[in-house]
Amino acid sequence: MPGSRIVALGHHQPAKVLTNHDLAGMVDTSDEWIRQRTGIVARRIAEDETVTDLAASAAAKALAAAGLDPGEIDLVVVATCTAMDRCPSIGTQVAGRLGIPAAVGFDVNNGCAGFCTALATADHAVRAGAARYALVVGAERMSDVTDWTDRSTCVLLGDGAGAAVLGPDTAGRPGAHRPGVGPVVWGSDPTRGHAVRLDDGWRPHFRQEGQTVYRWATTAMVPIAEEACRRAGLTPSDLGAVVTHQANLRIIEALADRLGATGAVVARDVVESGNTSAASVPLALAKLVERGEVFSGAPALLLGFGGGLSWAGQVVTCP
Repeated sequence: MPGSRIVALGHHQPAKVLTNHDLAGMVDTSDEWIRQRTGIVARRIAEDETVTDLAASAAAKALAAAGLDPGEIDLVVVATCTAMDRCPSIGTQVAGRLGIPAAVGFDVNNGCAGFCTALATADHAVRAGAARYALVVGAERMSDVTDWTDRSTCVLLGDGAGAAVLGPDTAGRPGAHRPGVGPVVWGSDPTRGHAVRLDDGWRPHFRQEGQTVYRWATTAMVPIAEEACRRAGLTPSDLGAVVTHQANLRIIEALADRLGATGAVVARDVVESGNTSAASVPLALAKLVERGEVFSGAPALLLGFGGGLSWAGQVVTCP
């Protein structure tokens, strides 16, 4: 059964920058307090852009970078937990914005693990022959679900989107002995779903139990990451990049250290973008590739985790 690979990436963030100093004028906090606990310095906040706007902008850049005609896309999957539009889906709206004529489009809501879940779903569709080229997007407007009076959570969140064009794997490329998108490791622990959630029904706010999430992410996610590497036929020391959910710099660095991926570039986009939920993994990966910090053909571990509590991860070959 043929595999799939990431052909191209794209990303988009709103123009408005909200710094720690700005937040210190809104709630009882400080730049030092936020940096010490989260590593975050700034985040982007959408003003006039919707989730669809963010997703479509990132997707358009990925499609252009792939050099494909919109009519060649068979599937559009958008990972988001902040879509205010229930129907039509953001996936079909993105297809309409990009002039994709007849692709199946739908949304995946798996919280911060959403993009890796959507990527695996699209990979399975390509492998099964249900699609040749797929557009996978993670897009969030977390500012819509932020309680700006809660200093423990409002300092964390930001808006943005990242996208990947997925296509059939081809022989003869670097690393062709392994799949361009490796087997996924995914699951959930719904008994602890309250630890990261959107509550208050139709007017939701982001809530989390910080210490619970920190302990869970820095312990339970290490064997998940190791298993994703094993299924891809690699060890952590073979990785060129580690791109985890950008929840908190302390979590990211603890995970990377315990994983032992000593030769890998570790994505730290949380510093300038904050926690963008399902957008954080593709946003961080696209920036690493764009800046040339990871070379084409390098294996990168993608690992999303959060609300649910859920997780999904796989090793991909960088375009």
